Amino acid sequence: MTAEAPWTGDAVSLVDAFRAGTRSPLEEVEATLAAISSSGLGAFCYLDADRALAAARTADPGLPFGGVPFGVKELDRVAGWPAADASLVFRDRVADFEHTAIGRVRRSGAVLVGQTTASEFGGLNISVSRLHGVTANAWDPARSAGGSSGGSATAVAGGLVPLASGSDGGGSIRIPAGFCGVLGMKGTAGRIPRGPFTPIAPQTVVLGCLARSVRDVARYLDVCNGFDPRDPYSLPRVEGWERDLGKADLRGRRAAIAPTLGHAVITPEMEARVREQAEALARDAGLRIVELPVAFPSLGLEWALANLPALVVELGEHYPAQLSELSTELAFGLTLARQAYDLDTAARIERGRTEANEAMAAIFDQVDFVIAATNPDVAFPAEETLNTRVGDRLVGPDNNGVLTIPANVCGNPAVSIPSGTLHGMPVGLQVIGRHHEDALLLDLARVVERERPWPLVAPGAPC
Repeated sequence: MTAEAPWTGDAVSLVDAFRAGTRSPLEEVEATLAAISSSGLGAFCYLDADRALAAARTADPGLPFGGVPFGVKELDRVAGWPAADASLVFRDRVADFEHTAIGRVRRSGAVLVGQTTASEFGGLNISVSRLHGVTANAWDPARSAGGSSGGSATAVAGGLVPLASGSDGGGSIRIPAGFCGVLGMKGTAGRIPRGPFTPIAPQTVVLGCLARSVRDVARYLDVCNGFDPRDPYSLPRVEGWERDLGKADLRGRRAAIAPTLGHAVITPEMEARVREQAEALARDAGLRIVELPVAFPSLGLEWALANLPALVVELGEHYPAQLSELSTELAFGLTLARQAYDLDTAARIERGRTEANEAMAAIFDQVDFVIAATNPDVAFPAEETLNTRVGDRLVGPDNNGVLTIPANVCGNPAVSIPSGTLHGMPVGLQVIGRHHEDALLLDLARVVERERPWPLVAPGAPC
């Protein structure tokens, strides 16, 4: 039963191994902690070794995730753990409560081993912060893990933990999932409650996980979904996510293949790969491809500004006095918003959101799924925080959100499915579905998993 290295299968199979007696939760957590401590990925920013080992000693493999080492995104709260939100401003803050979803994961038997790195306040789709430095991609440490759930994605891809939490306000689960070759699911808005102390605006953030398999995501939803009064917009509980995997009839359902979602600038190689993978998925699942122009109104800078009042609330008395301790990008955004955000800007933003909702609804009047790229290219250099020019194209984080933000603005479920590689790096295929039809996206991901299995960890993992 000795675990010399962490489990490189999925979480469900690890629970099965615990139940069969071929692996031990304690030895698994010991191996996990050792691998994290020796890893050069920078995936974790805090380890709670003593509590993790204590939990492993009494783990009950009869529970859904009994004994499974679990990474917690550092924006999620665990009582007694740091609550820095990846910011120098709050580097000494400690959480005095636990988020609802994390409590549900803990009660499912998972062993919370530590915090995975994020971008500052989750505001950027990069894996760099002034507090923690650079988080590397398990496939190539010179490349970005993406953000803001980059630490979770590279921890799972790097063979450190089989499952980790994530949150997604504009692509923060799907972008790193695509870059790191893991499965990243953003459910319908409200599927997993965000309380307590839920920030309401801008009503785009959802919770989820970074996983190695479809059944892991389904079991995570079984554990975490369901209404909680501390998130007044959370949805009623739905049972049977894992039980019902693969039971939906997908044949004849309609799909639009729109690699760019109408506006994104993506590389020709990425567009070709997405079309190839989308057509293969349609063929394998029996989908009917519908030629449909897909485009969403550009919300651009004004939408980004609309997200910043919530950051001002979080900063509280520290703003603007400690503006210099924020990342250059966030400080610039706050300064610009203070100068440019007014009643007219707010009105344009609300008009744009309504137009986006109408555009999304009109699309789903005609199709059941929209298949697009998750990212415009493979992962950019790890240290990049702004676009840089490489030859005749721009490379960097500023292009990514065009592909992922529409599903957040409109609240639709969306999943990034590992779909091969380009230039030796993972590619994510993004599928967007109708509200409340999250299970159909899992079934489509399961088709890809069955027909074109993806590597559960990066080559050479654990890193």
